[in-house]
Amino acid sequence: MDLSGQTFMDLYGRKILVVGLGKSGQAASRVLREKGASVTACDIRSLEELGSSVKRLIDRGVKVVAGDYFSVNRENTELVVTSPGIPRTESPLVEAEQQGIPIWGELELAYRYSPAPFVGITGTNGKTTTTALVGEILKEAGCPCIVGGNIGLPLVEEVIRLTPDHIVVAEVSSFQLESIEKFRPKVAAILNITPDHLDRHYSMEGYMAAKARILENQQEQDFAVLNYDDMLTRMLATQARGKVVFFSRLRQLDQGVYVEDNQVVVNLDGQKVPLLPTAEIRIPGAHNLENALAAVACTWVLGISPAKIRDTLRVFPGVPHRLEFVAEINGVQFINDSKGTNPDAAIKALEAYPNPLILIAGGKNKGSDFAELAAKIKERVRTLVLVGQAAPDIREAVERVGYRNIYQASTFEDAVLTAARLAQPGYVVLLSPACASWDMFNSYEERGDLFKRIVQDLNTRLQKG
Repeated sequence: MDLSGQTFMDLYGRKILVVGLGKSGQAASRVLREKGASVTACDIRSLEELGSSVKRLIDRGVKVVAGDYFSVNRENTELVVTSPGIPRTESPLVEAEQQGIPIWGELELAYRYSPAPFVGITGTNGKTTTTALVGEILKEAGCPCIVGGNIGLPLVEEVIRLTPDHIVVAEVSSFQLESIEKFRPKVAAILNITPDHLDRHYSMEGYMAAKARILENQQEQDFAVLNYDDMLTRMLATQARGKVVFFSRLRQLDQGVYVEDNQVVVNLDGQKVPLLPTAEIRIPGAHNLENALAAVACTWVLGISPAKIRDTLRVFPGVPHRLEFVAEINGVQFINDSKGTNPDAAIKALEAYPNPLILIAGGKNKGSDFAELAAKIKERVRTLVLVGQAAPDIREAVERVGYRNIYQASTFEDAVLTAARLAQPGYVVLLSPACASWDMFNSYEERGDLFKRIVQDLNTRLQKG
């Protein structure tokens, strides 16, 4: 089986193993089966845990191995398609690598099938907001596009229905980039690189190398959009094969997208265009200004008009679970930042509000160091409410800097209600956990949704008196 080309369509009877049966694994299994492949899919979860959607895969002719992994050899497998959440140390991937069997992620599979060019957006923080904003600008400009990837929508089922006139806007994680081969975005954006997922990548060098893979297949007619203010990201310009377009919140660049006299300015190809005042960008916070600058750069190089970019920036409200306003109760704002799953994201959230803050933090530690977050908590947070597996680690870090106003909650609901009870008019109660959700929830979305339900229930009870 020749897998070296840009696309491959003749899959009839080919033996393909899909590892992991989450959203992306199920989508890959469906498409591969529709293309005539002989598909085996495996997951260490049981059929009961996987649910009825997997049983529908079986009805379509997918062989499902549940409760264990499938043993890979050259006789039973010609290609492995892996879900991003599966570490490369798991047995099917180790066996495939040892035997020279290609390993792709669903992103690579989608790229091979797509007739449309990609905008790929990665970074430790800001990916979802920037991806959604780029998609919104393109839609408002009348450009047919789809938005997906790590943002929640598997791409492989979507791209097979596209035309070359479409654009695929993909949020791309370091996990997804581990399993690319020919993935080549027309525009690749790296927003920032700060410590995250070190339990998976083992070191900052490994994590940075995974992020940098988004650039490796680009050619000189492509674009690399990089954050000039982030040193690690700026360094990747030396690895870029496409045209580098820097964006900066802090410096006026010779060329790029930057802020000058509180205006977003585009200075590219000998043309300097003041776009709009930064105060007119709807999404709050300095980090969201950076996200907006990145989105401007991505869409500008695609030929979107200044007017369309400007109009969208003025109305784009942000995305769920990222500094999402939930309610104001008795003068207290409740903000859902459940997607703040690492210390750097939580720091940015704390910097976004001038109000007195009550912070709800904790969850599963992904190998993070909480020292910088602890210093920011001491500077900005009136009261810290801790919950979850990482609570002792965060407590130790904040106590080390002399911070003592800490409450420990036994359940997530207790954490939210404790924060609400302690808040005074003018305060912000901020859920920005600085940790993954997997100790108590299946996803950050589930955690954020519960936060919103608790707050709305509290609001309803208070209104009823």
